[in-house]
Amino acid sequence: MSTIEATVCLDADQIAAFHRDGFLSLPALTTPDEVALLREVYDRLFSSAAGTFRDGDHLGLAQLDEEGRETLPQILNPETYAPELLDTQARVNAFAVAGQLLGSDVTRAGDHAIMKPAGHGAPTPWHQDEAYWHPGYDHQAISFWMPLQDTTVGMGCMQFVPGSHALGVRPHRLADPEAHALELEPAEAEAADGRAAACPLPAGGATIHHCRTVHYAGPNRSGVPRRAYIMGFQVAPTPVETPHDYYWQRPEWYGSQPS
Repeated sequence: MSTIEATVCLDADQIAAFHRDGFLSLPALTTPDEVALLREVYDRLFSSAAGTFRDGDHLGLAQLDEEGRETLPQILNPETYAPELLDTQARVNAFAVAGQLLGSDVTRAGDHAIMKPAGHGAPTPWHQDEAYWHPGYDHQAISFWMPLQDTTVGMGCMQFVPGSHALGVRPHRLADPEAHALELEPAEAEAADGRAAACPLPAGGATIHHCRTVHYAGPNRSGVPRRAYIMGFQVAPTPVETPHDYYWQRPEWYGSQPS
């Protein structure tokens, strides 16, 4: 059990803003010293050979570029390969905040890490996380998206459509049906009305978003990699009598239990 104590606590206005908008931005989830350590672990994982990871834990979210380079690599379950990620100030703070937003029954829902390489990192299309998840359940889950370097709009910071979490899961489609990529996008443009809110962050800050909040991250055209570490938390999913018709899903995206 971790001996680290939480140092972040939301106030009533922040809690109300999250439930109203479906997202929240925090300037600091952890310390600069811990960010430096996390960045070392992160870079070590992404420099590892593909054979280091279990099947499916290292994958590309977008197509390779014209030079054959990965444009949106992702590592699932990074804490499996770097157990030190399980005992950090960032995680303790995230868990405490998750309890404020979801209640005392909150549990971990898995981590992942997404890299947008310097100069050619691909955009992440507008989507809702729950559109990937098991259609036999309604989900109540949140994600903490923490950059490990200062992140601007031009580097691919997170952007959200305020209030979109309250309207259910939209119809989605594969962003590129011909590619072996996992990108989804809503079948209707979500940000065309100019409501998107961009959230640039300092290293070690975080955005928090609900699993139904429509969100996006642009390409990285800067000279440094855009490193993002994501921690998920949830309360137990609720079975539905009639499964949702998430016709856009590929069967391998979910198993017999909610993810």
